[in-house]
Amino acid sequence: MTRDDAFPRAACAIAGAATFGIGLCEGHSALEMTARAGLLALEDAGLGLADVDGLFTCLPEDLLGGLAVAEYLGVKARFVDNNRTGGSSFLNHLMTACFMISAGYMDTALICYGSNQRSAAGRLVSALRGSVYEAPHGARMPIGGYALAASRHMHDYGTTREQLGAVALAARAWAQLNPEAFRREPLDMQEYLAARIVSSPLGALDCCLVTDGAAAVVVTSRARARDLRKKPVAVLGAGAETTHKEIAAMPDLCVTGAKLSGQRAYAAAGYGPADMDMVQLYDAFTINTILFLEDLGFCPKGEGGRFVQDGAIAPGGALPVNTNGGGLSCVHPGMYGLFTLVEAVRQIRGEAGERQLAAADLALCHGNGGVLSSQTSVILGSMDTV
Repeated sequence: MTRDDAFPRAACAIAGAATFGIGLCEGHSALEMTARAGLLALEDAGLGLADVDGLFTCLPEDLLGGLAVAEYLGVKARFVDNNRTGGSSFLNHLMTACFMISAGYMDTALICYGSNQRSAAGRLVSALRGSVYEAPHGARMPIGGYALAASRHMHDYGTTREQLGAVALAARAWAQLNPEAFRREPLDMQEYLAARIVSSPLGALDCCLVTDGAAAVVVTSRARARDLRKKPVAVLGAGAETTHKEIAAMPDLCVTGAKLSGQRAYAAAGYGPADMDMVQLYDAFTINTILFLEDLGFCPKGEGGRFVQDGAIAPGGALPVNTNGGGLSCVHPGMYGLFTLVEAVRQIRGEAGERQLAAADLALCHGNGGVLSSQTSVILGSMDTV
């Protein structure tokens, strides 16, 4: 019998976190960037490659990327996972690692990812096979799928382009506080509305960046993490839900699997939306933020546009969202999910510099894969929340 609270609450902790090569990282392959981020995360934790017995990764251009990273780093792992569900992959990796560590099968897991898509190709690089059902209609994917969701949300709930724009402006305002962010120039509503439309109603500034970048986290038991270099960040709860692959098969364009993944994460953690000090979520497009805030319980369904319109998720707002600038203004190297974990760790540790939150004990991180297809929610907390 399945249980939403079956996740091993606080049995594991993130002991190290790092990023590398955000923006433009010329001269580095995706494999090199992934390995560099992994080494930096291990250094952050005060551990070495010999400590790693679980490796979780997926390279953008290599279907056997897990083996490639293990070979490149010289890691002899008890378990290698190359599972790929899009941007939710790395939060899924964290779930798997926590179950395996708590079961005693492994001690230390390294979760890492990197992509050089901007310097190598200058555009989004996707290994996704085209749909025989959707391709004949000529929609530009993946943005076409998100545009359908945005259009439906506008039709059903009166959401406006200005409300979508409020998401983009909030992300940029956070990015201006983050020296690592790729886009830090000011952005106002007039500029947002004037941007070219890519797939109506979404314009260029509704879309995530195309950047290079790598990230990694190190996961071990909470007991072991206490003795390492940095303050551990407990993995309090997690949950996932997959509803479809292609947007044509999505049961409801305005309701994502985040509704269930969030419920499962809250049940495992013993906390709810009102307890969260921050939300780090996958904002591949501005509509994502609105949908996920609704489905994760931060506002009622249909109220997401009105919730964000007056700066509630921007610096100084009631609910800090994507405090690094998110995929819209900080970094998006093909898949962004792992960066949600890194930013939450930095905030909880008090390492976020100018953007540091005064209250930063509980964070909800959320990954999105495919076209609103695979949703994974993770709740991280300081040791005081355990």
